[in-house]
Amino acid sequence: MVTDIYSDRSWLTVPDLVDMLGVSAGRVRRLFEDRQLLAVRIDGVLKVPADFLRDDEPLRELRGTLVLLADDGFSDDEAMRWMLTPEESLGVAPIDALRSGRKTEVRRVAQALAF
Repeated sequence: MVTDIYSDRSWLTVPDLVDMLGVSAGRVRRLFEDRQLLAVRIDGVLKVPADFLRDDEPLRELRGTLVLLADDGFSDDEAMRWMLTPEESLGVAPIDALRSGRKTEVRRVAQALAF
């Protein structure tokens, strides 16, 4: 089931990423394992928000934030939900704050979420 925070975004599948990044599907999966990208299943298909990429590359600021969320005990689904949901203290969704150069602020907020 697609929620509003998911339906408001543009999504890429693994084949889309293979074409865009010019790498194999195995390499794309390695990007997920290395937390350079985060994917969730939507209607049974593994997808990544297009906002997680810039200039056809994974957003550089994303990895540290995803590692921090994983260390805080967030599942991939929980981390995705947090990244795409407007955060009151940031005034926008964390991914939008990251894209606008507010990496330190986003990570500070993420660190405060530790379970």
